[in-house]
Amino acid sequence: MNPMNNWQRAWPAPAKINLFLHVTGRRPDGYHLLQTVFRFLDFGDELRFAPRSDGDIVLATPLSGVPPESDLTVRAAHALRVRAGVSAGVTLSLTKRLPMGGGLGGGSSDAATTLIALNRLWSCGLSVGELQTLGLALGADVPVFLHGRACFAEGIGERFTDVTLPPAWYLVTIPDVSVPTAEIFRAPNLRRDTPAIAPAAWRYGQGGNDLEPVACALYPEIRRHLDWLRARVPARMSGSGACCFAEFATEAQAQATLAVLPPSIRGFVARGLDVHPL
Repeated sequence: MNPMNNWQRAWPAPAKINLFLHVTGRRPDGYHLLQTVFRFLDFGDELRFAPRSDGDIVLATPLSGVPPESDLTVRAAHALRVRAGVSAGVTLSLTKRLPMGGGLGGGSSDAATTLIALNRLWSCGLSVGELQTLGLALGADVPVFLHGRACFAEGIGERFTDVTLPPAWYLVTIPDVSVPTAEIFRAPNLRRDTPAIAPAAWRYGQGGNDLEPVACALYPEIRRHLDWLRARVPARMSGSGACCFAEFATEAQAQATLAVLPPSIRGFVARGLDVHPL
């Protein structure tokens, strides 16, 4: 049996970090124009799927505070089924490791993995481009997980230029707050006019995170994490927060810093990936 069509397997949904994130403008419809570099991490959620004969789409592991019908995995399964014209049912089981509202793309990654897995398991035959169109309707970060490579992203996050990044390990800290992305983008003091960079002109290490000052002002716990990290190494917030990260050349260096985190700061170490595990 082709392992990619195996109902028994586990399907990874990796985290992402934003090596930089600039807001370069705003469209008339209110969507913000962004530039960022996405990198995946060798750490994330995990999904399993089981066929159903009744045609229902059921989430066996609902998240606290999230109605199953609003869960991105359920919405992704419904969207794929409508687009492909199939009537199959499925039970979805999610092992959640990535924090909600953490800026690591957990929900988006879960949705993308659901689209990838069910496209194969249901033999839908949709192309990556077709899956990306479905994904963009679910959330701006979903398409990059379907694109599947570290990349410079533009627009509202749907135009990609692949990049080659040096090997790196990351210490990621998890502030005990959940940041609603919409709240950060609504903030009147958010900078929305950072000059655009041509993808070919971007250099590794260039840029900052325009969302970070807003998130830190609203959630001082993020600032506390960044202050602790920056007293030792360069650090940055990922996405709209809340998670923060520092980069290291070796796993040993990252683990050594993880080992001295104060008890009030939790985190994990992961390797940077240039290619999505699926």
